[in-house]
Amino acid sequence: MSTQVIGYFDSEEGLLHATRDARRAGLTIVDAFTPYAVHGLDDAMGLRRSRLPWVCFLAGITGGTFAMSFQIWSSASSWALNVGGKPFASLPAFVPVTFEVTVLSAALASAFAFFARSRLFPGKTAAVLQRVTDDRFALVLGSEDNRAAAFLKHAGALEVQVP
Repeated sequence: MSTQVIGYFDSEEGLLHATRDARRAGLTIVDAFTPYAVHGLDDAMGLRRSRLPWVCFLAGITGGTFAMSFQIWSSASSWALNVGGKPFASLPAFVPVTFEVTVLSAALASAFAFFARSRLFPGKTAAVLQRVTDDRFALVLGSEDNRAAAFLKHAGALEVQVP
């Protein structure tokens, strides 16, 4: 039966060293809780690079293409109006709307992809450790035995909690 063991640290350096050592020791790293973003923690935990920038890029390209295509179709084909001899498909006039739709579609798609991937749906209660404040950091390890608790004590954890 797998349990989770939580080790509390007083510095980000201690958390980073413990995370790297736990990964080298072959322990399962469940999560790390910090009061602010810690540079290098994602590498220490062995997390892959996010694919969210690709979602943003593809949604922006799709939105921009759709906006430009719709404007050209509506002004040149569907509802062509001769206004002062200007061309039907005047691309400079379409740039502001295309830009806005590109940014809007990229932002919305990124937000939806982030919430879906993070499983942050409305009404979900977030996992928050009450002891992680502005001066505490926590490393959560999965353990089949008491090896993780002993490891965290040896790594310099101020407190080890087995819920």
